[in-house]
Amino acid sequence: MSENIQGKVIVITGASSGLGEAAARHLSTKGATVVLGARRAERIEALAAELIAGGGKALAVTTDVTHSDQVKRLVDTAVEKYGRIDVMINNAGLMPLSPLERLKIEDWDRTIDVNIKGVLYGIAAALPHMKRRKSGHIINVSSVAGHKVRPGSSVYAATKTAVRVLSEGLRQEVKPYNIRTTIISPGAVSSELPDSITEPDVNTDIHKFYDAVAIPADSLARAVAFAIGQPEEVDINEILYRPTRQEL
Repeated sequence: MSENIQGKVIVITGASSGLGEAAARHLSTKGATVVLGARRAERIEALAAELIAGGGKALAVTTDVTHSDQVKRLVDTAVEKYGRIDVMINNAGLMPLSPLERLKIEDWDRTIDVNIKGVLYGIAAALPHMKRRKSGHIINVSSVAGHKVRPGSSVYAATKTAVRVLSEGLRQEVKPYNIRTTIISPGAVSSELPDSITEPDVNTDIHKFYDAVAIPADSLARAVAFAIGQPEEVDINEILYRPTRQEL
């Protein structure tokens, strides 16, 4: 399906590692222009340089998705340089799991700020450009946790459920503008996501789980490419996938 990816301008948040980095690499090989947003400037600058050296088109813009002005700058920079934005991938996320009784309020706040507000800011930044052109595709990364809740995952699951709800509302609202929307909900995929867990015992348990079942990050990249690569009249609204060995 690379025919509908070639030449597209694709903005990706959380592009410095894991799922976002894998998506950037995969889409670049299919001829997309990738605009990379993340807080770690040195990482995305190195990735952009690597992709350019390999014959691709890439741009790094340091971005903290908890600040709406920075997300707007990310998207506006893409539009200023390349003339448009075709796809917005709201991928940045945190997963600081812990039982509610431990009252990790700072973790809760960070999770809400990145996982919900970060997605909303991405939508807010991209939507005006896409409405004006009556064309575009917004991809929001949720999680299996947006479908199933386990002990210790209440806040994280709530944020990922919110991403699904926001995405479905968005899908219905953008019909007059010919904009496509996709929710992608991965299970355990190799990334730095477990590193955001601040409780030592939970961190240890989740790392053991990921070591046992996690699949490579390019699994998400292929799912993204599948959704984008469909003909424009085909709108892949939701993809839910897990490692074959993952039970929940």
